[in-house]
Amino acid sequence: MAFKQLVAALTVALSLGVAQGAITRRVACPDGVNTATNAACCSLFAIRDDIQQNLFDGGECGEEVHESFRLTFHDAIGIGSNGGGGADGSIAVFEDIETAFHANNGVDEIIDEQKPFLARHNITPGDFIQFAGAVGVSNCPGAPRLDFFLGRPNPVAPAPDKTVPEPFDTVDSILARFADAGGFSPAEVVALLGSHTIAAADHVDPTIPGTPFDSTPEVFDTQVFLEVQLRGTLFPGIRTGGNQGEVESPLRGEIRLQSDHDLARDSRTACEWQSFVNNQVKLQTAFKAAFKKLAVLGHDINNMVDCSEVIPEPPNVKIKAATFPAGQTNADVEQACASTPFPTLATDPGPATSVAPVPPS
Repeated sequence: MAFKQLVAALTVALSLGVAQGAITRRVACPDGVNTATNAACCSLFAIRDDIQQNLFDGGECGEEVHESFRLTFHDAIGIGSNGGGGADGSIAVFEDIETAFHANNGVDEIIDEQKPFLARHNITPGDFIQFAGAVGVSNCPGAPRLDFFLGRPNPVAPAPDKTVPEPFDTVDSILARFADAGGFSPAEVVALLGSHTIAAADHVDPTIPGTPFDSTPEVFDTQVFLEVQLRGTLFPGIRTGGNQGEVESPLRGEIRLQSDHDLARDSRTACEWQSFVNNQVKLQTAFKAAFKKLAVLGHDINNMVDCSEVIPEPPNVKIKAATFPAGQTNADVEQACASTPFPTLATDPGPATSVAPVPPS
């Protein structure tokens, strides 16, 4: 009897394996090198290799990655009750209109850098912008492997102005804008701001271009959620605050957005903000889910092709735990979440140092 049960179990297992194999059967791509679960994804391999080598400098987590990722957001958020097509590439097709919007200051540079790639590949602008962003982020240690869905049609009109939140907007305004754009919750808004861990500002304060938002702009980590909660300190001879949308940062060479500062201290978002401090797994999971929602705004995901397998796996490296910058401790935290204790963290050794700007490529 036992032998018969074993044979039956093996038969079921083999049947399940065959069924699973049928579900995941891959097709050979015309390039003779790659395979895909859907033939529609095959063309993306050449695009991926092209932008990795020639836009992202062989796979670096540098300024082109930061700017390409910023562009994904500025294009996708252009939707709401007042119109707009969401993640449709309108910001590139109607560049003259949308780059004139105050919130889109500076995105014309990455749009122009991406134009040659878009011209030589068979892909719509909306798909290219989101694909380039997801591929770029895969170069950053600590980042999640983002999803990518293919099938955005060409845009038919520019997005309306005032759809992109700005650094000096109030928390009320920012939360309302995200809710109107795609029903984002306050927790999802905070998760999306995890993108600031690999961000730098060129235009918030044009006197200090390439200024990062945290001390590790080349790593997708939780350090930004810690450093935004530190009390600001003005250093002699170092301009770290005063422009619209900018407040002082406790680190030399670092910029803090007014909106980040306020969201980290608002009762609706403070505890969620704090929850990401030193929680790399939560950041990866929550950011990936929120960005998947953002990247398909204006489209029915059920009518798109899942080509996430073409996105490279981010570097498999151990991410350093969040630490207080040298000279900072828990006493320097301006904690706004009353219900949960602030995590206990180590402090970096040595005297305070300056955060280097992100160099232009």
